[in-house]
Amino acid sequence: MKAILSRKLGTALLAGTLLISAGCSSNAGNNAGNAANGNTSGNDTAPVTFTFFGADASPNWNKMQDDIGKEITAKTGVTLNAEFDVGSGGGQDKISMMAASGDYPELIYAKGELGKLVDAEAVLDLTDLIDKYAPNIKKVMGDNMNRMKYSNDNQAIYSIPTNVGVDNQNFDATNGFQIQHRVLKELGYPEVRTLQDYENVLKEYAAKHPTTDGQPTIPMTVNADGWKVMITVTNQGDVTTGGTNDGEYYVNPETYETMLHYKKPEEKEYFRWLNHMYNEGLLDKDSFVQKDDQYKAKIASGRVLGLTSVEWEYQDAENALKAAGKDEYTYAHFPVTLSEEYKDHAMQSVGVDGYGISITTACKDPVRAIKFLDWLSSEEGQVLRNWGIEGKQYNVDNGQRVIPADILDQKVNDAANFTKNTGIGLYSILGVRYGDGVKDSTDNYYTTNFPEQILAEYSDAEKESLAAYKATTWKDLFPAEDEFPVKEWGALYNMPVPTDGDYQVIYQKTQDIVHKRIPEAILASTADFDTIYDDFIAELNKAGAEKMEKEYTELVKARVELFTGKDVE
Repeated sequence: MKAILSRKLGTALLAGTLLISAGCSSNAGNNAGNAANGNTSGNDTAPVTFTFFGADASPNWNKMQDDIGKEITAKTGVTLNAEFDVGSGGGQDKISMMAASGDYPELIYAKGELGKLVDAEAVLDLTDLIDKYAPNIKKVMGDNMNRMKYSNDNQAIYSIPTNVGVDNQNFDATNGFQIQHRVLKELGYPEVRTLQDYENVLKEYAAKHPTTDGQPTIPMTVNADGWKVMITVTNQGDVTTGGTNDGEYYVNPETYETMLHYKKPEEKEYFRWLNHMYNEGLLDKDSFVQKDDQYKAKIASGRVLGLTSVEWEYQDAENALKAAGKDEYTYAHFPVTLSEEYKDHAMQSVGVDGYGISITTACKDPVRAIKFLDWLSSEEGQVLRNWGIEGKQYNVDNGQRVIPADILDQKVNDAANFTKNTGIGLYSILGVRYGDGVKDSTDNYYTTNFPEQILAEYSDAEKESLAAYKATTWKDLFPAEDEFPVKEWGALYNMPVPTDGDYQVIYQKTQDIVHKRIPEAILASTADFDTIYDDFIAELNKAGAEKMEKEYTELVKARVELFTGKDVE
């Protein structure tokens, strides 16, 4: 069985294999080709600046003048002239412009837009560069090298997966549905397992406290600004009905057949619940018109009782609450589903797969660039990126790395300034890395996310809530990782799809329909919900969804073959 790929993708393998040996696009000249063949300056620490674009916002970026940035430059000679996308754009518009103009940075973290760069022949096949110059990357990836390949038909390596950790263990949960600690405490820490439980808690507390610090209390809000509507609105329809959170699709784990997850009959009931919450006055009336900064400002005010998100999405607002000494206004995490027959799959492993960093054809010295990424992937580089600098951000006591109390206080309660000054958290996407729970050669954890450190960073309000639920970390409330198999298809948000042709046309049509009709259904009168939702599904099919789903199914099957080596019919 072969994956169905776009016309351009079908020729990309040839292009990818030629890029390193034959040179690059016009804006790279012959430098990239020469360097990829080993023609470099020969000085791995001479000062050099690479241009870089990151598809995620990085509001605390300090032009590498933070502690870690200075140390990276001292060790490697490399400085990044970096640009990051702003807001919740995900790099889509910016990278489309790059692909159209042929003007690229030398390094790029493209997230889900990598396919556009591949089709434009803008990124190098890193296979030979990794083999010759990146021993640390090879060591960390180990048996997972196949998971770096672009597709079953095009096995070039166009990006190095850097947003996921190898051999990661889940020690905590940061997703699910969120409720403020002060709400739980006043109500005696009620059971929160189903949507009805969640609703009952928010409704009861809001009735008792219609205002918070002089402003109207908001029982629940969502963020529908740009692509974040997936995180707080649409993905939750799949998650709360036992899905595995594979973006816009549901994948049958037995047959690998796919369909837009909105078509699951039970999922309609999740959106019916949101419609009910809106009509009951429990869902923020401005949910679908507010911008990202307005959403975060509401959370930072302390008046939002509940969220349906994941911690990284609202982290800035929660950090503001911590900085203001309002820990009781921060959030607990619960594995809420439509009913108890469903399980939240948050702990299910996708294996080693995810967004990553690429070297473009504009890079003046790809060998130097890959060596830079390789150093950041070394044990020394990983410890620096995760822990900081010994004597500043941590000490070594009897052979164990320890974060001093004053530094920990800054990290927890003044997170934005801590990140900006130290650089911890700013360089994670610049190299492969081991995940939580993996120890280095000194018998210390690579990351600071391990049980003892997680507990040390919990606020008193969190500890009190966890104790009430007889849990040590939030993970204890969720179905365990060993209850699910590792996803054979990995993280589908990272799977290449055709970037032109019928697939993209149909996909965009269905996305436009989703972004219009889901809010319409939620904001409708109760009597009109069924008609609007049923028309929504019919409209998806009329736009060609079924043809797109068949094509996507073949891509998933091909990816399972690539990742597992088994033949999928």
